[in-house]
Amino acid sequence: MLKSMLSAFMMYSRIPVPQIAWKEENRRYSLGWFPLIGAVTGLMLLLWRLLCNLLHLPQMLFAAGAVCLPVCVTGGIHLDGYCDVTDALASCADREKKLAIMSDPHIGSFAVIRVCLYLIVQTALLTELGTLRDVCRIGCGLILSRALSGLSAVTFRCAKKDGTLQSFVKPSHRTVTTGMCIGWMLLSGCGICACGLLPGLLMLAAAAAVFIHYRAAAYKHFGGITGDLCGWFLQRCELAVLTAAVLGQSITEVFA
Repeated sequence: MLKSMLSAFMMYSRIPVPQIAWKEENRRYSLGWFPLIGAVTGLMLLLWRLLCNLLHLPQMLFAAGAVCLPVCVTGGIHLDGYCDVTDALASCADREKKLAIMSDPHIGSFAVIRVCLYLIVQTALLTELGTLRDVCRIGCGLILSRALSGLSAVTFRCAKKDGTLQSFVKPSHRTVTTGMCIGWMLLSGCGICACGLLPGLLMLAAAAAVFIHYRAAAYKHFGGITGDLCGWFLQRCELAVLTAAVLGQSITEVFA
């Protein structure tokens, strides 16, 4: 379990951890530990909010830091997947061509446009997180998105027989990993709702909607999922959850 956790951090984060051998037995439960990286990112986000409160920094500066933090923690691996899938979908090509586009290391204009718009919207939404409770809610959302992404990796059909995702899926103990992901989902869902019932329910509904669309789009356009698609889903889920949190917070304030 410990080696699987370290493997997850080695692959999906830039957080320094003790190095272990890159062997299949050391990745058996890695996808089950994937949500823990979201928990660490959420904790760092909470500390950033506390620092901004202490120094009386403006909301825009908090939002800019909150956008940069996850990228610094992950190295941008999920944004990379978001860009690759965006280019593939924008091509309107056949399935094989789309898969080839996702494997191309070059970035297209559609990905640049979409990721710029994504970061602008994300920054604007993060300016609305003024309290520690709001940030805790979003931190739980970071766990939820990774739990759903990990769950999809071991339960959805894969589009390719090789690739980075397969290096974690093939050696995984699927029953245990599925149970771990569901456990993280329940834990994060309880945390989200504990920070406010209406915003929490909207966040869970948004995550569920994006998850359903993710499966349908992956099967329709690619014949299954890949590592890039997992990253694409994670980024879209986090933005949807953030939007739902801000909307729920506004509705609560109106009727308070």
